[in-house]
Amino acid sequence: MARPTEHEVLAAVLQIREGALQVLAWQRARPPDSGRWALPGGRLRDDEDVERSVLRQLAEKVDVREVTHIEQIAVFSDPDRVPGTRRVATAFLGLVPSDADPVVPADTTWHPLAALPPTAFDHAAIVDAAHERLRAKLSYTNLGFALAPREFTISALRELYAAALGHPVSATNLQRVLTRRRLLEPTGEVAPPGPAGGRPAALFRFTDHSLLVTDAFAVLRPPGEGSRVAVP
Repeated sequence: MARPTEHEVLAAVLQIREGALQVLAWQRARPPDSGRWALPGGRLRDDEDVERSVLRQLAEKVDVREVTHIEQIAVFSDPDRVPGTRRVATAFLGLVPSDADPVVPADTTWHPLAALPPTAFDHAAIVDAAHERLRAKLSYTNLGFALAPREFTISALRELYAAALGHPVSATNLQRVLTRRRLLEPTGEVAPPGPAGGRPAALFRFTDHSLLVTDAFAVLRPPGEGSRVAVP
């Protein structure tokens, strides 16, 4: 007899927090995999498609107004990915800007990707897929708008890109690349001076907050890897 199949949606919600790329997860209280950390999501209802379902479930788990971008990344359908009833998962990437602080339940917290705790089922693989999608889209789209606050200095933007890409980034070269693509514009304002004083830094913003493909073949790589659009 064939096993019954259920369909669920899961979201790897990422944000730059305290200088590191982090993912939102909740701790399971019941078996299977009790005590492990799981991505927000749940079963797909009969009256909804996968995108409506993930938005509903994020609204139940986190302040969905703070999720500035969400997109489907993959379907995870290994017959043995969870015990018992077979469950097919449609996985999404969600992004939250660095200056947001969504309200989350007591069993839910942010975890740095570099120090991910034991995760439930195949959720670590979903996080990896979400990270790879983010890194790729930062290269050839304007997706940085979903990680950044509305206004920022170039130095602050460099730190966000470096945390998301996982390698050092030059503020000068990043500004050059994004300006050439017409993705940045100055606000005409400056940031408050820091503790060390010095010349106030100019504030910038993204010109568009909807996803745009700006250079389909670009790859933002660390120095020394031969990319024509490397950001060393």
